[in-house]
Amino acid sequence: MTRTIVIGGSVSGLATALFLSRRGHQVTVLEQDGHALSPHPDDDFLPWRRPRVPHAVQPHGLLAPVRNVLLAEAPDVYAAMLKLGARERHEFDWFDHHPPHQPGDEQLVTVQTRRLLLEIALRRALERDHPAALMTGQPVTGLTITPAHGTPRVTGVRTRRTHRTADLVIDCSGRRTRVPHWLADAGCRSPAAESHPTGVSYYCRWYRGRPGHAPTARVKAGSTASFGIGQVFPSDSATFALSFVLSSTDPTRTALLDPSVFEAAARAFPSMNAWLTGHPEPLSPVLAMGGLTNSWTPLADGSGPVATGIINAGDALVHTNPTLGQGAALALRTAQQTARLTGRHPDDPSALAARHHQWTLRELRPWYEHQVTSDRAYAERLRAGAAGDTVLPPPEAAAIEASAWDDPVVMRARARVRHLMIYPDQVLQQPGVRDRIGQWISAHPRFTGGFDGPDRAQWESITSPSRRIPSPAEDDT
Repeated sequence: MTRTIVIGGSVSGLATALFLSRRGHQVTVLEQDGHALSPHPDDDFLPWRRPRVPHAVQPHGLLAPVRNVLLAEAPDVYAAMLKLGARERHEFDWFDHHPPHQPGDEQLVTVQTRRLLLEIALRRALERDHPAALMTGQPVTGLTITPAHGTPRVTGVRTRRTHRTADLVIDCSGRRTRVPHWLADAGCRSPAAESHPTGVSYYCRWYRGRPGHAPTARVKAGSTASFGIGQVFPSDSATFALSFVLSSTDPTRTALLDPSVFEAAARAFPSMNAWLTGHPEPLSPVLAMGGLTNSWTPLADGSGPVATGIINAGDALVHTNPTLGQGAALALRTAQQTARLTGRHPDDPSALAARHHQWTLRELRPWYEHQVTSDRAYAERLRAGAAGDTVLPPPEAAAIEASAWDDPVVMRARARVRHLMIYPDQVLQQPGVRDRIGQWISAHPRFTGGFDGPDRAQWESITSPSRRIPSPAEDDT
């Protein structure tokens, strides 16, 4: 049995603690936020002020790894989410009939839910199993570190009131973690961290659909313009979110903070407009989020871990821009792997730290790099579009995206990338995909990979200065 302290009690910390405790380890979660959950999710979703977790109120679509890990590690948590109103949507639900089954098709499921439902289900399960494991209102203020020959060892944490010893400390404190600074202040080598600004900002608004007024025709999840992306996120309990992704340099973006401008802009995007035609009930103001970076923060450098007795997970390790929805999926995968590794190396902190780092390089780093590459292309296109220049997506990528909605073979390959089953450069290697795309292009000789959203002149008319309201510093979140 390993005595473990988890710093941070959000999704990553809760999942890590639950998976460890169910393997017989003694776990204590120290969470600085003292909020007590209410009986009903709606009472917490917007009223719970969480400045350190701005994405908590932004829309989510939980990818296959979240579902897979929960079914393997905590099926009761997954069942609780469904009971709370979360919904499953298979990628092939777009078609009238699912194609003949292939191995792996059963995983191509998005869980449509607000992030809070996952957090609630994890927290209730941990409190039910081990009532003393979660300690809220307990910020960690530092680490206790023992000098050692070679690599220092973390032996516990300090809080405002006391210090706690542990065999293992797991940092799940999010993208603003102080752990690397504490290690450096103690004389440890500096981790090989990196950070890349995303260059995009988000504006979303939540609604509740009226009974019988959800779109009846097939509606894509989003529409695009040269300068922006408009997305729809069906969620739990008849809620859904409309969300814009714009360049952080776009001078029109703050106009969207006015709900009337937001809705007028949404009606210019076909996918978003389809969800507004049923006159849904608005649930929130327009919620802005910006200033995001893709960050890689391993507690290691070229020589290996900078300290033993400590590892990290979730956004404290890898923080990715939400455009590809990887955050919760990578966090749950890491929580599962952490629990497995701790069982294999309960008395060897050096081996645990080294194996953890090796696993993250192999299993997480490629997806982080994919996000960075994707965001650079997104940011460049959106920035150019905001300046009045149209940059079309690469022809091959555009053809894959467009043909997927007509061809289940291509949809399967696209979905496998989306659900982190294959890497993007493996799409055309999937059986039959290259031929199907070629056939689709032959049937659509005028296809250029254009946009279905408004042009820039129409957008600027909708977001004209006369309709704007003063902007908060949304890019400083």
